[in-house]
Amino acid sequence: MSQVGAPRGRTWSGPSGSPRSRTLRSVATLTSAVLAVTVLAGCSSGDGDDAAPAAAQDNAPTARGLVGDGGTLRWAVDSLPTTLNAFQADADAATGRVTGAVLPALYTLDERGRPRLNPDYLESAEVVGTEPRQVVLYKLNQQAVWSDGREIGAADFVAQWRALSGRDTAYWTARNAGYERIEKIEKGRNDLEVRVTFAKPYADWRSLFTPLYPKEVMGSPNAFNDGARTTLKSTAGPFLLGKTDRKDGSLALVRNPRWWGSPAKLDSLVLRAVPRTDREAALAAGTLDLAEVDRATADRIALALKDAGAGRAGAQAARLHGPGSAVTPGKALKSWALAHGEDEELAAEVRAARAENKAAAARYARAQDTLSGYVVRKSLEPAYTQLSLNGESGPLADERVRRAVARAIDRRELAESVLKPLGLPAEPPGSHLALAGQAAYADSSDALGGQDTKEARALLADAGWVPGGAQQKPAGTGAGAERAEKKETDAKKKETDAKKKAEGAEDTASDDGLYIVGDDKPGELRAAPRIGSGGPESGTRVLAPAPAAARESAALLARAEALDTGARAAAGPGNAKPDKGVAGAYAPMGSAAPAAVPAASQALGKDGKPLSLRFVLPSGPGSETLRAVGDRIVRMLDAVGIRTEVTKVSDESFFKDHVASGDYDLALYSWPASAFPATDARPIFAKPEPASDGSLLVEQNYSRVGTDRIDQLFDQAAGTLDEEEAGDLIRQADARIWAAAGSLPLYQRPQLVAARKDVVNAGAWGFAAPRYQDIGFKKSETTKGSGSNR
Repeated sequence: MSQVGAPRGRTWSGPSGSPRSRTLRSVATLTSAVLAVTVLAGCSSGDGDDAAPAAAQDNAPTARGLVGDGGTLRWAVDSLPTTLNAFQADADAATGRVTGAVLPALYTLDERGRPRLNPDYLESAEVVGTEPRQVVLYKLNQQAVWSDGREIGAADFVAQWRALSGRDTAYWTARNAGYERIEKIEKGRNDLEVRVTFAKPYADWRSLFTPLYPKEVMGSPNAFNDGARTTLKSTAGPFLLGKTDRKDGSLALVRNPRWWGSPAKLDSLVLRAVPRTDREAALAAGTLDLAEVDRATADRIALALKDAGAGRAGAQAARLHGPGSAVTPGKALKSWALAHGEDEELAAEVRAARAENKAAAARYARAQDTLSGYVVRKSLEPAYTQLSLNGESGPLADERVRRAVARAIDRRELAESVLKPLGLPAEPPGSHLALAGQAAYADSSDALGGQDTKEARALLADAGWVPGGAQQKPAGTGAGAERAEKKETDAKKKETDAKKKAEGAEDTASDDGLYIVGDDKPGELRAAPRIGSGGPESGTRVLAPAPAAARESAALLARAEALDTGARAAAGPGNAKPDKGVAGAYAPMGSAAPAAVPAASQALGKDGKPLSLRFVLPSGPGSETLRAVGDRIVRMLDAVGIRTEVTKVSDESFFKDHVASGDYDLALYSWPASAFPATDARPIFAKPEPASDGSLLVEQNYSRVGTDRIDQLFDQAAGTLDEEEAGDLIRQADARIWAAAGSLPLYQRPQLVAARKDVVNAGAWGFAAPRYQDIGFKKSETTKGSGSNR
């Protein structure tokens, strides 16, 4: 990711061989918005008795014998891929969809997100030595060949390693995690064996060489940087690259005749670029067979199915709840009378309106009839939406304020508001690094504590934010300065009052749930005092701790340490109580929460400044759920005296210009879960490092909160070959991430996929990777195995 946002903080853009060059396999996503990711999920390849995922996959699993041969499936993507090289910075979900169908994946993911050896390419892969170096031996499927007939072999592994190792800066790579640890690659006893020797142990070795590109792509910087953006010289999957039509917005994948595995059921799979906002219309027109959709479109399909189940044709549905539903007999009679009245000009207008209403009702009826041929398959994505708290400067640089924000928020309420209406499980994630069902998952949220308004207020009071604090002046403020400030304040108040009087109701909540809380003008960013350095395990500038804060941090870290080791302090008879965090960890022992005060005077301040946080949200269509969640968060924070300035920005600007650059206090966005958290999650939570120009190098840690100990735990997890030990280290790191309160996981993202009723082995996969060769149309009773005409 390119450098942005100096001097407030920037991402690392240094040499790719640097230890700080680790980058995510996938970019962060906007919830229900413009970006999507191809993600990995899970942790180990073991067969332990893991808990089941929070929601099962919903993809109409069907035996291959019941899937028809032939046909074309039209699959919606947000846009056609800008590159076919998955290791470039602008690779996206469409890139992943293409590479998944046409290139080797040595490991694929099962329904619990665990990497599984892919027998189409590998007979085996195992660590055959650890001393003096870790050695992994790959035994390739002897039938595995590239589309040009050449065998897949060691030369392809070597070319990919050299391109991604970071040693040759002529390769414009977006990631090199793991490849920089390789010391050498050589052929084994025969051409079907590849020996990979690591310079230092690497637990996530299964993440490497997926996708695997041919040596013709990886062998030279020109081929890597430019050649692989629009075409691939050779491929090795169940499908081949077909025709790309940029004007039509389509990319075709066709059955690979050289494929040695189970042949693809479809003749072709066409990716069609259809923006999320246009998908309902495309489905209603019958031009798609498979598409991820939003809740509104899912509800429309459900309504069409309900109509069909009740025996209502589209025309009847239109009269019941479509464009004709508002026309009463009285209105119809009046409209007819006007259309045939003596006023010819008015009659013409009414006749035109009647014709348009009739056409709209007909369109709605046809759409309902078409949509009744679809179903909505739903599960949970391997990704979660979080509230990010920017700890670089301002009030949130104080860890007590961050914890207060976290303790003020009812995560369960937010999860239920998003997922319950969809009929999906609504348990808030208990981990930043894994999701329910994954081997590394453990609920470590008690390292921070759950929602507790009293604890949140006590934390804020301990940090100096108290009712009336906005009116208190710092010691040493002169009378002249006070008079000048009062004059300026009075002038601003008059200006604000005049503006409010002119605008009338425009200051009320808007339809999309975005509004300004408190007395500040919309979009105005209050200047925050510069915070000094210090604070235990702080990765950014934080407030120097008072004795109470020091005790708080010690207690909180002790709790995280208990989670690290699995130990728990013995509780005395009088200490038993519901888990709301550590007693005394958030305020001096015995401190009472501030007494209840009228809502008008609950706003908190300190040294003459109000406690106000800038909450940035995307404003585009498709982000409605995100904004509704933001609206609830605003009310929760308001209840503890934290005022919030909500600023809505364009989807294009949201991540690049605000989240990545650090121009926010609070923001909602999503991160993917990973099959390899020791590698992939590290840059998200790595401690920011100071640059020579005074800015911060943050990698993907956009909350700018981290600690040395968290970094050490990630490094230890990536460097051990003991999977149980690695999982324990990951859980220790997660407990400390909770304690740092830089981000708050809220809910696992819903996955809603509209599919034609006869599309099988496709839909909401959840953690699992699609098996492209099995996707197709279910045989009908009449075809008896004949191919589809689609």
